[in-house]
Amino acid sequence: MLAIVDYSMGNLRSVQKAFELLGVEAKIIQSPADIRRADKLILPGVGAFADAIAILESSGQADAIKDFISTQRPMLGICLGMQLLMEKGYEDGEHTGLGIVPGDCIRFTVDQPPASLKVPHMGWNGVQTQGQFALFRGITPGTHYYFVHSYFVRPLDSRHIAATSDYGGEFTAAICKDNVMAVQFHPEKSQAAGRMILKNFAAL
Repeated sequence: MLAIVDYSMGNLRSVQKAFELLGVEAKIIQSPADIRRADKLILPGVGAFADAIAILESSGQADAIKDFISTQRPMLGICLGMQLLMEKGYEDGEHTGLGIVPGDCIRFTVDQPPASLKVPHMGWNGVQTQGQFALFRGITPGTHYYFVHSYFVRPLDSRHIAATSDYGGEFTAAICKDNVMAVQFHPEKSQAAGRMILKNFAAL
């Protein structure tokens, strides 16, 4: 079963529909038991880091996600779902994340003088892959994906950086650590290139 975690913080139906277009069944789940039973797991998300981690912890979903990851089954984080994998997030204070990938999540400063870019970063940006990464199999480096985010992750170990993009400077666009992979952009909103990402994940 390919499962999408519902913790009331994401555009779940958009992700599910993107898989349906590929002919892949994706089930939206909530219970920790269902999370532990999944064959492949997706953690999407739109919203604030602190609110999201609080929901995951109080519902028991956080522990279930960690248990799932420990079994080496494939997991994909999307946008906020990627940020939550880090040890710390700095949105409205300092908050502890799931701690799967060493590093943190900070806000863009490109809207502060002398910079003049807008935050959130919103729109299509090219993504450059770093080495071999299963999610980007068959995809040309530099392909554009759709981003909507004000924060980005900083892995402590550069070996966990699977792809980068640029918005007033280079930032991490995708990460990979063992069976855990994640993207900052929204593949479900990135047309054919995004569907290829989801197809590659479903094929793992």
